[in-house]
Amino acid sequence: MTASSVFGTSSRLLHRLRAVPVDVTDLLDVATDVLPRLETSRLRLALVRRPGAGTALRVEEDERTQQIPLVELADDMSRAGVPPTPAGIATALRAWVARRPVTDDAAARAGIAVVDWSDAAETAVGWTVVVVRDDLALRWAPSPAARTVELHRTRSAATGRAHDVSLDMRVEGPLALWSHRTVPVLATSALVAPELMLHRIGTAGLSTPDMHLVVTPHRPLVCASPGVARRLAGQTSEASVTLPWRHVVDLPWL
Repeated sequence: MTASSVFGTSSRLLHRLRAVPVDVTDLLDVATDVLPRLETSRLRLALVRRPGAGTALRVEEDERTQQIPLVELADDMSRAGVPPTPAGIATALRAWVARRPVTDDAAARAGIAVVDWSDAAETAVGWTVVVVRDDLALRWAPSPAARTVELHRTRSAATGRAHDVSLDMRVEGPLALWSHRTVPVLATSALVAPELMLHRIGTAGLSTPDMHLVVTPHRPLVCASPGVARRLAGQTSEASVTLPWRHVVDLPWL
């Protein structure tokens, strides 16, 4: 996990103004108080004191285990501009724990099918399973122990849950935009039922028999005629993928 993706990055001005980094001792004190309240029957959080190597935070949940030295975590928080106060450190610590890897069991119990980037260059998209924690949607990477039958079962259940995600849809001129109020990537869960999307768009007064999709994961999903979709994709600097609605079923699982 990078500092920017976990804690958010402050502006350069704030970096220059903030003179006090997050102190490891303060982080240890906050962690000692906060971590026990974050534990569950499956999630174990421990402060591991290593002779000569300092203390590390160890996270164990089902088959997933990760560990990070507190000095490294404090440095990450400092670079991200986390306020070096008990409240600021506690908020950042809870955010770090919330972004822990998704377990196979969590994906099976609560996963939702969405469309996300399939490559770091953001040139292609595919289906994946996410688990929502607070306002975060975290992608599931199956563990090496996950069997093929379990993969199919988890993806099938996630597809079923996608049908039940509550989305906002609005028509703006020649465009229909789908969005989720708190977790942007969930907008693409609508793609599990493209025929229903067409019906709802038509009911709202926009006729798009040859609907094309402009997919920009983590942004509203756009539906429009082929020409409008291509023009829209060409006018934005953000990476996106444009495809006919019938091609959604051909997208690969990531």
